[in-house]
Amino acid sequence: MKGGRSKADSRNNDNKLKRKGSGAGTKVSKKAAKDPNKPKRPASAFFVFMEDFRKQYKEAHPNNKSVAAVGKAGGDKWKSLSEAEKAPFVAKAEKRKTEYNKDIAAYNKRLAAGIADDESDKSKSEVNDEDEEDESDGEEEDDDE
Repeated sequence: MKGGRSKADSRNNDNKLKRKGSGAGTKVSKKAAKDPNKPKRPASAFFVFMEDFRKQYKEAHPNNKSVAAVGKAGGDKWKSLSEAEKAPFVAKAEKRKTEYNKDIAAYNKRLAAGIADDESDKSKSEVNDEDEEDESDGEEEDDDE
């Protein structure tokens, strides 16, 4: 067959179509689920600077709706700052980093100790005790009638 496709080619195309058309949300992630209790990483000096800069920029340009414009202006301003002008932001970032290191050390200790669950054994038993009391209350009412 001149110009014809082999079966292998058509199978490859079918597989490509199946992968493309699988739809959103069907990907199976191989990563472990994120722990919501884990401390967030601290902001870098640039992001500490951007926190203040966003406020200033909003006051100067109240009609601006573009996030990209704020980011671009902030990046340009950051590049133009000298090391001395960046120093307070670097100091704040370092302070946040030391706090983060303390928090992550405590988090890792809790994780190693096995207290990763939100509920402790005590709170679980209290919930079970309340359920048992509710059932016994219902039984007493039935006995009265």
